[in-house]
Amino acid sequence: MFFSKTAVATAVLSLLQLSAAAPAAEKKAEAKAQSGGEMSIKDSGSFTWYNPSVGYGACGWMNSDNDLVAALNNEQFDPQTPNGNPNRNPLCGRRIRVWSNGRSVDVTLVDRCPQCNWGDLDLSPAAFRALGDQNVGRLWGDWQWI
Repeated sequence: MFFSKTAVATAVLSLLQLSAAAPAAEKKAEAKAQSGGEMSIKDSGSFTWYNPSVGYGACGWMNSDNDLVAALNNEQFDPQTPNGNPNRNPLCGRRIRVWSNGRSVDVTLVDRCPQCNWGDLDLSPAAFRALGDQNVGRLWGDWQWI
């Protein structure tokens, strides 16, 4: 069976348009799957603040409110936890660069945030203040593993 050059070109262009039009959610899920649940690209979310000084974080460390630390949402933290022991999560101690309001701060992951959604971070007061006014309570921006 023979196909005209026009028919083949039309079919190829159609396939290219379909792949280029893949929804952002599908691309995010694909990136998540390829990286073992960790995003290798910038992630976006809301940033709140908490007091890490109240006790041990999920990674098993004590931190002060003046440390530049963060808690990662359950959806991204929990899949990396071996045998249900968050102290052994390989994400603990990883560095994250966070951007909001035209500012950035580098933080260390020390905890998990049970009430946060995918992409959200809970920051120490010192880290939150590096990005904006703590009285605001919530900021939006991007972050990436460094």
